[in-house]
Amino acid sequence: MSKAAKTSAAASPAADLPFEAALQKLETIVEAMESQELPLETLLERYEEGTRLAAVCQAKLAEAELKVKQLEQKSGGDFELKPFATGAED
Repeated sequence: MSKAAKTSAAASPAADLPFEAALQKLETIVEAMESQELPLETLLERYEEGTRLAAVCQAKLAEAELKVKQLEQKSGGDFELKPFATGAED
């Protein structure tokens, strides 16, 4: 299997992880990179996996933010996104 095929195959499962699992895996990678003396190749592999996981976490957070916002119609008939009111801001 080529290196490019391995990279794309490895990227797919990360996108399917729930946010919490991706974040936990990312934290584990960071801890391992900070606390262990790993060979350069291993560090690079972990770095690549970490950047994929960070992108997954960012995408899931952005998706969640959109779900929390609601469309509100202004008096002119246009719609605008407003933050979801939780009631805790009162």
